[in-house]
Amino acid sequence: MTLAYVGLGANLGEPRRQLQAALEDLDSLAQTRLTASSGLYRSAPLGYADQAEFVNAVAQLDTGLEPEELLEKLLEIERRHGRKRSFPNAPRPLDLDLLLYGAAKFSTRRLTLPHPRMHERAFVLKPLLDLDPEISIPGKGSASELLAACGTQQIVRLE
Repeated sequence: MTLAYVGLGANLGEPRRQLQAALEDLDSLAQTRLTASSGLYRSAPLGYADQAEFVNAVAQLDTGLEPEELLEKLLEIERRHGRKRSFPNAPRPLDLDLLLYGAAKFSTRRLTLPHPRMHERAFVLKPLLDLDPEISIPGKGSASELLAACGTQQIVRLE
């Protein structure tokens, strides 16, 4: 079993409900168990700014799936929740990103680990730190130090 972290985000429909349903879907994956999830956070969109704010979280999984198998399962969950990839950074009912898979550091045509932009995103780092305050991003450093470098990005914990 490998410890993996998945970023969740949504800004269409009912984002909180979408994330809760996605957490249940993650916990029901074969050879996988949801071991923890962060609080929910509201954040401004990055890239394409003319859209609603996002609700974000991070899930911690214990999985026996290989990284590309897990990625395919994440994409299947997104599709079931109505995700369409119309253009980069488009609004979406659900976004699932494989952030970390153990200490894996590699890149294939379909998957780069750690996630290539996670170290620049407060909406990933803050919920990740909820789950492990000492976590480090392979090849990048301490998540808490990386979060400090994201100082201009607004992120608010939801009740």
